[in-house]
Amino acid sequence: MMTLWGGRFSSKFNEQAWDFNTSLPFDQRLALQDVRGSVAWAGALLKAKVLSPDENAVITSGLNAIADEFSSGAFLFAQSDEDIHTAVERRLGELAGPVAGKLHTGRSRNDQVATDFRLWMLETLPLLDQAIKGLQKVLVTVAERNQSVLMPGYTHLQRAQPITLAHWFMSHFWPLQRDRDRLTDLRDRVAVLPLGCGALAGTAFEIDRVALAEALGFDLPAPNSLDAVSDRDFAAEYLFCAAMMGLHLSRLSEAVVLFTTAEFGFFELDDAYSTGSSLMPQKKNPDLFELARGKAGTLIGMLTGLMAALKGLPSTYDKDLQEDKVPVFQATDNL
Repeated sequence: MMTLWGGRFSSKFNEQAWDFNTSLPFDQRLALQDVRGSVAWAGALLKAKVLSPDENAVITSGLNAIADEFSSGAFLFAQSDEDIHTAVERRLGELAGPVAGKLHTGRSRNDQVATDFRLWMLETLPLLDQAIKGLQKVLVTVAERNQSVLMPGYTHLQRAQPITLAHWFMSHFWPLQRDRDRLTDLRDRVAVLPLGCGALAGTAFEIDRVALAEALGFDLPAPNSLDAVSDRDFAAEYLFCAAMMGLHLSRLSEAVVLFTTAEFGFFELDDAYSTGSSLMPQKKNPDLFELARGKAGTLIGMLTGLMAALKGLPSTYDKDLQEDKVPVFQATDNL
């Protein structure tokens, strides 16, 4: 078992406790961000004269090699790796030798994982934005084709006033635009750097955190170290954005389900996006849209689950915060 902690312990960690404690099954998703943060941290240690130029070159070369291994799928995890941080440091030791141990100088996994997570989110937000934009383009395209097509407008699911089909399609465009606006707004709170805050109260080494923030693409360093290592507001906000996206997609999906019924008959799904029945051969089911509708509930559950985990935590870092990444990753995959 490789750990980045030790010192006072005289007996081995229980194997079942190890399995319960490890986060590698899910935080390995932060591998490239962990390497990127470590390269920047090595540069900060060089500037602080903790590392010599030669030591920094050896460490950086090793980290770049590890990044290549992750990107190509060649990186091999060990049973002893507790988390992505220990996996990277173990492999760095194999490539760079004893000097690898100097990389963690002045750094805690508390500020390290918070930095990795924020880096991942900064990279993911534009991808979500582009995905939503792609759907918006589709809605605009079909709206332009149907500007003169009339349909009933409904209130209380009862016919109310005539509208154009284009107007209806665009009614689903604008909620998605608000989703994009929320993601843009969220970025400002994600782009605050925790690295350099240590476990909770900073580091004794002269780390230039402003330069470190610039090197990693953050807007500014976190102003309070106690808050920085415990802040998961950004994760909860991300899940709120995801839940709202799911909600909007569920409403669009429900409309498609409803309007493709024989009772309405407004739309007909292409066979490529429909399923059938094992008993009733006449059926043409909108399963994909029903699944999209159902996933909204899952996304809302992820948000409430994380908020429940964060509720009532004492100041600074607690292991409960390890529960932050799974719902965020799962929400992203669902979207």
